[in-house]
Amino acid sequence: MGRNKLKPKLITVLKEGYSVKKFVPDLIAGVIVGIVALPLAIAFAIASGVKPEQGLYTAVVAGFIISCLSGSRVQIGGPTGAFIVIVYGIMQKYGYDGLATATLMAGVILVLMGLARFGRVIEYIPYPVTIGFTSGIAVIIFTSQFKDFLGLAGPVLPADFPGKIRMIVEQLPTINFWAVGISLLTVLLIVFWSRFVRWVPGSVAAIILTAVIVEVFHLPVETVASRFGEVPHALPRFSFPVFDLQLVTELIKPATAIAFLAGIESLLSAVVADGMTGFRHRPNMELIAQGAANIGSVLFGGIPATGAIARTATNIKSGGRTPVAGIIHALTLLVIMLAFAKWAGLIPMAALSGVLIAVAYNMSEWQVFVKLFRSPKSDVLVLLTTFFLTTFVDLVAAIEIGVVLAALLFMRRMILVTEIGFTDLKDEIAEEDGAAAESGSRIPAGVEVFEINGPFFFGAADRFKTILRDVQRKYKVLILRMKHVPVMDATGLRALEDVFTKSRREGTVVILSEVNTQPKRVIRSAGLDQQIGRENIQPDFDAAIKRAQRLLDAASPGRGMKD
Repeated sequence: MGRNKLKPKLITVLKEGYSVKKFVPDLIAGVIVGIVALPLAIAFAIASGVKPEQGLYTAVVAGFIISCLSGSRVQIGGPTGAFIVIVYGIMQKYGYDGLATATLMAGVILVLMGLARFGRVIEYIPYPVTIGFTSGIAVIIFTSQFKDFLGLAGPVLPADFPGKIRMIVEQLPTINFWAVGISLLTVLLIVFWSRFVRWVPGSVAAIILTAVIVEVFHLPVETVASRFGEVPHALPRFSFPVFDLQLVTELIKPATAIAFLAGIESLLSAVVADGMTGFRHRPNMELIAQGAANIGSVLFGGIPATGAIARTATNIKSGGRTPVAGIIHALTLLVIMLAFAKWAGLIPMAALSGVLIAVAYNMSEWQVFVKLFRSPKSDVLVLLTTFFLTTFVDLVAAIEIGVVLAALLFMRRMILVTEIGFTDLKDEIAEEDGAAAESGSRIPAGVEVFEINGPFFFGAADRFKTILRDVQRKYKVLILRMKHVPVMDATGLRALEDVFTKSRREGTVVILSEVNTQPKRVIRSAGLDQQIGRENIQPDFDAAIKRAQRLLDAASPGRGMKD
């Protein structure tokens, strides 16, 4: 029950007692993560097609709300790479008003999902689907950064993948080798910096050093200021998104995709954090926190936000153990924005593209992607379908089709593992039901035993009816063994009713044996137990055989069976 509580971990931590001894490591971790988050917030915003300051607003507002309400002790929230693809597409088609509306809708959806206790359900999204669209997003982020990485001149890249590649090829003659050098230096610093200096993150060092180099040597490289103007160093202003009913209708799918992505990434981040700290998160409360954060973000001019795995891991490694570290991270970003935002204009666009190239590489999880090719063919099909739909169509279609395809393949597997049919149970009974064997139970003449092994749902129900319909031999009593049926749905119940009706019409008595709790509850709710006769629902196979024998003994010659 603890994981289903709708109580923020911050309240739990404060009730446990919060001391200076706990505050000091949280303070250090929060400041470190705040510094790490600065270039990422700006980079994610620019890559998403919005202004750099909107990434900062999101990191401050959403990061603060997530830490206050989170179901995890150490979750760090803000803009992430996963949203770049869908945010960029919405911005291209609807502008910021459309993005704000979609994000607000996504926030409401997330809150409702948390209140409806959907937190554990999202954790069961098939792994190939998650890896498929995550790798697809990584490919799109990687290609979308080629323009700034190479310093290409020309119009903004389109949202679709083929269009990006075509325009990049067309713009190649405008390559800026100074920008290429800055981009490569950024990537090299991110990769190798931590081997020599651990207390300053590689991405931060890369941003500072490249900005200094470009400014001191007056390199002809585009910067944040030259493209967007000076980054505001003031608090964001509260404003409610423009409400348009027609726009709301058009944005239902994108909003659902934002909510879905936010839910998955935040819960994945929380699971990773649990593994690193030994704590357990509250998934439903986490969804509510993500929903509130997205609502709060757009009210202050921000973009979609979620739990960030890399920043959460940095928080943990830096000593953060309570939500206070996340709150300090947001306040650190706010102080940096108010005091040093004007210096952010000096950051080279090539350096930010290098940061995002590194983010895309880490996000791709290409080793896991390749390893999944050793999985069953159905999983590989789901993986590739989701990946190619994400890359070449859009993320919404990839999520929808990927999940549906995975569900269909899962149902097919359940059908295959559900064994249905008449079997020679004499030896099996002697092995499994020792009591029955010792009591001398045998299958009398005129009695047939039919066994179902596995979930009895709509996929298996049709096979059940077909096999019974095709049986040519006649029998007076039909025993249905349901010892290995853990669950039964409405279609399985309907198949059972059809068999009972047909058997009664033909003078055959049906006996149910070893019915488990859930199927028994379904049978009782439908009143089928009264139709079959509760005396014909037996707790074990031995009792079912004895009941069948009594029915045979009670049958008078030429009068048929009595039930």
